[in-house]
Amino acid sequence: MNYLTNPLILTTFFPLVGVLIILFLKNEQKSLIRWVALVTSLVTFGFSILMLAQFNAANAELQEVINQPWIQVANWNINFHIGVDGLSILLILLTTLLTPISLLSTWSAVEDRVKDFMIFFLLLEVGMLGVFVAQDMFLFYIFWEFTLVPMYFLIGVWGGPRRMYAAIKFFLYTMAGSVLMLLAILWLGINQGTFSVPDLVAKGGIPANIQFWLFLAFAAAFAIKVPMWPLHSWLPDAHVEAPTAGSVILAGVLLKMGTYGFIRFNLPLFPQAAVQLAPFMALLATIGIIYGAMVSYAQKDVKKLVAYSSVSHLGFVMLGLFALNPQGITGGILQMINHGLSTGALFLIVGMIYERRHTRDIDAFGGLWKIMPVYGVLTLIVTLSSMGLPGLNGFVGEFTILLGAFGSKAIGSPWYAGLSALGVIMAAVYMLFMFQKLFLGPVTHDENKELKDINWREIIILVPLLIFIFWIGLYPKPFLDLMAPTVAKLFTLVQTAGLP
Repeated sequence: MNYLTNPLILTTFFPLVGVLIILFLKNEQKSLIRWVALVTSLVTFGFSILMLAQFNAANAELQEVINQPWIQVANWNINFHIGVDGLSILLILLTTLLTPISLLSTWSAVEDRVKDFMIFFLLLEVGMLGVFVAQDMFLFYIFWEFTLVPMYFLIGVWGGPRRMYAAIKFFLYTMAGSVLMLLAILWLGINQGTFSVPDLVAKGGIPANIQFWLFLAFAAAFAIKVPMWPLHSWLPDAHVEAPTAGSVILAGVLLKMGTYGFIRFNLPLFPQAAVQLAPFMALLATIGIIYGAMVSYAQKDVKKLVAYSSVSHLGFVMLGLFALNPQGITGGILQMINHGLSTGALFLIVGMIYERRHTRDIDAFGGLWKIMPVYGVLTLIVTLSSMGLPGLNGFVGEFTILLGAFGSKAIGSPWYAGLSALGVIMAAVYMLFMFQKLFLGPVTHDENKELKDINWREIIILVPLLIFIFWIGLYPKPFLDLMAPTVAKLFTLVQTAGLP
């Protein structure tokens, strides 16, 4: 087999080609550097579409698999093992879609050290894609940790006034959880004789008491990345200080690495522990939904409001996953995609107005609907999507999650779903409050009267996200069909483990 023609290899590692080309360009060639990075990311997206075209949606097994010996020392059998299934293909497509959109948003926003910025961004894409394709735990850990480095620099160099504080906090929080996950990975690899996730799932047989502690070790890393309450405090700082493109990719993809980890590792490898801890995880998710919504409403910085809304939205994802039934897991996976689209679009929208006014204070705006009507219409659509209006993507995911949670035998109580449903109402409150403050009422600040509506480049940035927002909201079947066999296989594993 020629690995260089494997669409999974091409999708994952093609951004490195752009990095190599940019390395040979001069710092002063900013325009050329931008175009090289953008074209590289668009070609990568093209390879992911090619992979989708070859993907058999009816097959629950891994596809496009490459499994070659890598580190064979003593009883360490570490392979370069990658593959794609119905879960990872959606996240790969989301990553390759958001990367060129994010890069295009930097056209006027990033002027300093453009060469370094583009290199780090393309390296970050490689790391994120590697996380979603790795089927060997050690390889997964390498990609997981690798994403920290470029994101640290993107925040620390091109971020806001408190960028170093935010970057260090982001790095330390993620590292703290990752150490526990590494210990669990080493224990599994040495005691089970393999680091291969599919082999470990097929082998099974991990005692329930050991599963409990291994589940917690992996969950420490993933819960911080999600982030789940009360491990969320790094997120608002990282979002507020990150450049717009960094915030988009952080919300759209990096947070999904945490929820993906729960689905890829915690549920299939430790199903008995997952059933045992499901009520506790559902409780934390429900608290996160309510807490995130309440804190969002209290914010005066519009970017911080959107950042805290992620705590609430990702709480819905976790609630769906630990409902441990097909409806909940399906809704959770779909909501991961929905959040990447809607919240990514919100951060782009905030970045556009910040470039014009150089402030994110909600009270500094008002009456923008009259001055920037196109911007207002696009913002309204994304706002309604984020709050779960029927006909848009957010509604499909949240409804399916609540349906799964309400009838979940693992959670054991419909109260979690009932309380979480309040989060939908609260989302409408803080999102409409934000929209009203920004766009409605009189134009009270003279600076706003001189603002220009968004240009064609900015419209082009938002249009692909709006297409998917409407597509998933009106016809989610293609997306549900992609994940259905993988979800059914996962549910069978959990059910076999003793789901009541």
